[in-house]
Amino acid sequence: MPPPMEPTLAAFPNPFLRYFAATRPPFLSVTFAACLVGLATAALDGAMLRPAAAFFTVFFALVAHAGINVLNDYYDALNGSDAANTERQFPFTGGSRFIQNGVLSLRAAGLFGYALLASVIPAGLWLAWTSAGGLILIGLAGMFVGWAYSAPPLKFMSRGLGELAVACGWLIVVVGADYVQRGAFSALPFVAGLPYALHVANVLFINQFPDYRADSAAGKRNWVVRLGPLRARWGYPFIVGVAYGWLAGAVALGALPWTALLALVALAPALAATKQLLAHAAKPAELVPAIRATIGAAMLHGILLAVGLVAARLTGLH
Repeated sequence: MPPPMEPTLAAFPNPFLRYFAATRPPFLSVTFAACLVGLATAALDGAMLRPAAAFFTVFFALVAHAGINVLNDYYDALNGSDAANTERQFPFTGGSRFIQNGVLSLRAAGLFGYALLASVIPAGLWLAWTSAGGLILIGLAGMFVGWAYSAPPLKFMSRGLGELAVACGWLIVVVGADYVQRGAFSALPFVAGLPYALHVANVLFINQFPDYRADSAAGKRNWVVRLGPLRARWGYPFIVGVAYGWLAGAVALGALPWTALLALVALAPALAATKQLLAHAAKPAELVPAIRATIGAAMLHGILLAVGLVAARLTGLH
């Protein structure tokens, strides 16, 4: 019997709800916040926001993220890491358990993940047609990074490149959301989006601590496996420091308005998570509060940054 709270076939008799839940909807929120940051950078520079384009940008970014989540479960089932994970902290680590608990077959999960990614292509082409052709490059880059994160032969997550791939992936979301509205490339979404992307990378990083033994057994050579939990734990405050150092530096140099410093509020949960991880890096069951705080810090940072950028536009403080 699966542990309590984990999905079972009996709990999802409705096929639509079964497949929807397999995408791990609560975790799609980080993509929603990334889109908000991108829309806010476009607004800050005076772009006239197009509501329909903004809606479809957000919607299909969420669909793409959903597809990547399902494919990650598919490839982790193939490499055996999720099946071997006895120290998982559901629902945060160890995958969605839909394959392991027999809710979806391995083949169904793979087909569903690729179908979700394929469904984004027509929408991306339409958005490119309504904005500019550079969006095709952005979309291709995003889909490539999302696929290569877990799929062979690249398997970035198994080569110590997972955090870099995640940071690049969510920075691409920010840039894409901005581009749809602006119709051109700009440095602003890169500057504003990087600290948020680093927050999302830290979500991946901290989730690897409870999965350490299973990932090691499956040959997933991420940095927690390479260094061991006690040494790897210092990577978390390093990423936090880079994120907020970049934000403060961008404001000091005038690349971002001072209202962007509203995102500093998210430093509180990030520091709380740092303290918890440093104390319990080798104790999976003790890390759930730190994982929750890390997700909260990412969401809070993204939303407050977007609010700060829009406030600068509305008040003329940029």
